[in-house]
Amino acid sequence: MFNEVYDVIVVGAGHAGSEAAAAAANMGSKTLLVTMNLQNIAQMSCNPAMGGIAKGQIVREIDALGGYSGIVSDTSAIQFKMLNKSKGPAMWSPRVQSDRMRFAEDWRMLLEKTPNLDFYQEMVSGLLIDKDKVAGVKTSLGIEIKAKTVVLTNGTFLNGLIHIGDKNFGGGRAGEKAATGITEQLIDLGFDSGRMKTGTPPRVDGRSLDYSKMEVHGGDDNPEKFSYLDITKPLTHQRDCHMTYTSPEVHNLLKEGFDRSPMFNGRIKSLGPRYCPSIEDKINRFADKDRHQLFIEPEGWNTCEVYVNGFSTSLPEDVQFKALRSVVGFENVKFFRPGYAIEYDYFPPTQLKHTLETKLVDGLFFAGQINGTTGYEEAGSQGLMAGINASLKVQEKESFILKRNEAYIGVLIDDLITKGTEEPYRMFTSRAEYRTLLRQDNADFRLTPRSYELGLASENRLRKMEKKEKESTAFVNFFRETSVKPEEANPVLESKSSAPVKQSDKMFKLFARPNITIDDVRKFEAVESYIQEHELDKEVLEQVEIQVKYSGYINKEKNNADKLNRLENIKIPPNYDYSQIKSMSLEAREKLKNIQPTTISQASRISGVSPNDISVLLVYMGR
Repeated sequence: MFNEVYDVIVVGAGHAGSEAAAAAANMGSKTLLVTMNLQNIAQMSCNPAMGGIAKGQIVREIDALGGYSGIVSDTSAIQFKMLNKSKGPAMWSPRVQSDRMRFAEDWRMLLEKTPNLDFYQEMVSGLLIDKDKVAGVKTSLGIEIKAKTVVLTNGTFLNGLIHIGDKNFGGGRAGEKAATGITEQLIDLGFDSGRMKTGTPPRVDGRSLDYSKMEVHGGDDNPEKFSYLDITKPLTHQRDCHMTYTSPEVHNLLKEGFDRSPMFNGRIKSLGPRYCPSIEDKINRFADKDRHQLFIEPEGWNTCEVYVNGFSTSLPEDVQFKALRSVVGFENVKFFRPGYAIEYDYFPPTQLKHTLETKLVDGLFFAGQINGTTGYEEAGSQGLMAGINASLKVQEKESFILKRNEAYIGVLIDDLITKGTEEPYRMFTSRAEYRTLLRQDNADFRLTPRSYELGLASENRLRKMEKKEKESTAFVNFFRETSVKPEEANPVLESKSSAPVKQSDKMFKLFARPNITIDDVRKFEAVESYIQEHELDKEVLEQVEIQVKYSGYINKEKNNADKLNRLENIKIPPNYDYSQIKSMSLEAREKLKNIQPTTISQASRISGVSPNDISVLLVYMGR
């Protein structure tokens, strides 16, 4: 293997690296996955769960594009919940509680079955560079491995520094050493770097907890799944999670250690994720609250290890232990390991192209936390896109870029390279201006045809999607074209306190009423007959209900997206000289020069570039 020239080398085997390696190999590229420990492939470093608000949509998009995260989430799930079901479908977000050990094992087994993929265990200490083009990697043993492209997915390992109270030590995560050498070389090459922080809570022995004092949080009665493929099945039984709370007593015990907290005594200078604060940060920022929720999450089917979600901390271990013992249900708690904070290097993502290839070094791609993101799902999606584009580059094919109206993945990458980030970036539904189009239920419609063109999605997957789309469209048209008489419609309408009709009306109009559901319209004889005759499944019925009830919102967003795409189609020439545009603000010229947007639409989203600046730019470009 050391004498081979690989098409793609992926450095790091977390969620980003695993997806990158799978994508490149499945597209036919000779791929090498290099990691410091092959036993920790796709390790869940923090909570044992996949999905959630906006994140669940990303996992479904990864699956529709032919990635593995959805499949592994299903095979390792111990509980499934569809979050936000009381809100509109744009907010519905699937989430699974995972078996941490099975998750990593299933990922490794899938990767080992992937053709064109080799593995190697060692630390990569540097890159081989030939005239501003990547040529491979160099390991800590001095071994040089050649490659046409390299994808860096180093997670929290680049000069990682772990903090527990007044102690700190080098490490990429608990029990694993940090990676050194790469940051320094990239800085020498001209890259800007920064530091970020994240944290994790204690892991405790579930046998020492009193669950009878806690609230039970079970999964859905009729659980669904992530993957659109038939190879995975919904759960038939599930494990419960539990919830308890902190208290003023707990807060006072934690405050006793604040003077030894690296968060407050200045040892940690980097920014952590604002939307996932540590317990000491919550107490400090929300001093008016006398309690905070703690979600008690099992780490698997059979293990007694438990994740204390909501208690992320870098306080001294004795303070953590004393405070947790004052939490209801934790009176006799035993630690598996304390919580900790970790600081690590990242590289501001404005230094990347939309393909996730760096602007400075040809053939070098960044994905995951190296770009300033947080979360397994955000990392996995970047890895998938970097792996795809690295493979396409080697094959000398056109790059693959998703627009903001096509996928949350498109929003994520566009936000990163256009706006950058100074704190760990996490995806939210509010970041997507077209979230009614980017629902978790239609990711296959949006992305499977694109994946099939790339060679990732199989023909069987494409045909399955096309069948579902055809059946959904036909059933929606049935509602548009079919009328129902008052004597059949009114009993149903009145049972839902909905105004009766005086004459025959189209079913679409009645179905679109807010309080009328698919179960209600199934009481119309023609509807139930249609369902039985065409053998429509639950997915099709759900899809039709969404398309009927939200057709106005969907059409409005499609029209807005079309306007956006007109600006996306106006390309800015590479290395455009913005210094010539004297009538544009100095800030705008500087930002445009640094980020080098490829379209007018992207330029308009850069912070500091005003609508007037865009108008001036269009004039200079002869538009």
